[in-house]
Amino acid sequence: MNEATVMPFSVGDVVFGDGRLTVIAGPCVIESREHTLMLAHELQRRAQRAGLDFVFKSSFDKANRSSHESFRGLGMRVGLEILRAVREETGAPVTTDVHETTQVEEVAEVADILQIPAFLCRQTDLIVAAARTGRAVNVKKGQFLSPYDARNIVRKARAAGCERLLLTERGTTFGYHNLVVDMRSFPIMRSFGVPVVFDVTHSLQLPGGLGHATGGQAEFIEPLARAGVAAGVDAVFLEVHDDPAHAPSDGPNMLPLERFEPLLEMLRAIHELVRRNAPGW
Repeated sequence: MNEATVMPFSVGDVVFGDGRLTVIAGPCVIESREHTLMLAHELQRRAQRAGLDFVFKSSFDKANRSSHESFRGLGMRVGLEILRAVREETGAPVTTDVHETTQVEEVAEVADILQIPAFLCRQTDLIVAAARTGRAVNVKKGQFLSPYDARNIVRKARAAGCERLLLTERGTTFGYHNLVVDMRSFPIMRSFGVPVVFDVTHSLQLPGGLGHATGGQAEFIEPLARAGVAAGVDAVFLEVHDDPAHAPSDGPNMLPLERFEPLLEMLRAIHELVRRNAPGW
């Protein structure tokens, strides 16, 4: 595996790839303006106290649902209005999913980072459209891809002019209703010259595990996050909720709000230890 230099880049006041650890966090889906703004302020305050850069994440539409009866969100128009309010009130960058090329231009007017969902990571037209907006782009590696295959994602995005690109690991399909994280993914994908994000909470989904919905194992968030940071990632992605048991989407794998700040403090300590003893990672 040939090492490549990761070129740092900024998204607002947040920097990826310069050796610091960043947290991307928020509820799975936008539930209401009041709830979203409350969580955005709380997460930002707690990330700042832990000494980490912060990006807010939530989705206006969850197009990939187990059941047609599952809650998808408030839709693009209302969702983008709420994300715009988060940016204006907190000053934090925001990121959200785009599912179709027709969404990209409008979402790019609000979102600082355009996120390509894992199941769409090979959709060339979508990656190219996102890259051409000039916004930063975060592509989640599909559950069906090896980390080596993610090089093609980087090549597509770079060919379309994207200079601010993130790759995200969110687990690999391991039999039915299960995912597993291969820690080799982090150095492999980072060797392509891009900062790497570890989506901890989605890696703990049990896809379709409830029959009508996706299950999860939130009890393993802390140990998995610790392992990923020790392996050398640039950012951690955490879906966080103040009441996961009653969340309309991804409740079983979301991190309860009260566990957020203690986890960040632990991750920062691990990150600093690794940086002192493995300079240049």
